[in-house]
Amino acid sequence: MPRPQAAFFDLDKTIIAKSSTLAFSREFQAGGLISRRAMLRSAYAQFVFFTGGADHDQMDKMREFMSQLCAGWDVATVRDIVHETLTTIVEPLVYDEAVTLIEEHRAAGRDIVIVSASGVEVVEPIGEMLGADRVIATRMEIADGKYTGNIDYYAYAEEKARAIEHLAATVGYDLDECYAYSDSVTDVHMLEVVGHPFAVNPDRELRRVATANGWPVLLFVRPVALRRRLVVPAARPTLAALAVGGAVAAGGILWSNRRKRITGA
Repeated sequence: MPRPQAAFFDLDKTIIAKSSTLAFSREFQAGGLISRRAMLRSAYAQFVFFTGGADHDQMDKMREFMSQLCAGWDVATVRDIVHETLTTIVEPLVYDEAVTLIEEHRAAGRDIVIVSASGVEVVEPIGEMLGADRVIATRMEIADGKYTGNIDYYAYAEEKARAIEHLAATVGYDLDECYAYSDSVTDVHMLEVVGHPFAVNPDRELRRVATANGWPVLLFVRPVALRRRLVVPAARPTLAALAVGGAVAAGGILWSNRRKRITGA
């Protein structure tokens, strides 16, 4: 029997046209979680992220800003805001080309795995909306139902590659036959661990790496309302943690309780 395969997708600027976390700034302000000044700072961070591509230093600053910003936030409130506003905030930002790719990989029998440095509270419901099988995402430390401002697990750069390799060892993915898509040079390690890497809307450095390695470059330019393209999955059981040991388990590799049979393509 052929081994199962997967398509690994970065989220921001690969599947959706914005930073998934910063897209909720206005809603977090309306919910009383952040000040207007903090919202403006997050809007500026969104601008930098979108126009220039985020390098390691920018991502570190963004991570520090977001972790400090959410200290003391009520976890249940954040999850409620994300779920209540998901369709109006994120759904219209999904790239039409990404939806097509997801459909093609699913038709070929591959799992769809979203791998993102954004928080699991944001990434998990987006994954459910897209019908993803598994999600790898950053996890914030929680105490007494509130975020402490510390990060338990940061799904970023080399850690994305390590998480994919752990997941492949657990599920049995044949990484040589798997696919990966990302826009950022910070995800080079993630692209290198699969047999079919693709640069999507690449920043300057990733384009240079893709050209040197002969990786295909894809341009996604058409954000579309998701409901126009496919039937948005009905609410499913909450994605559950995949216990593979070490930091990866604590870090939030998630998968649907729904089991399906995987066939090779």
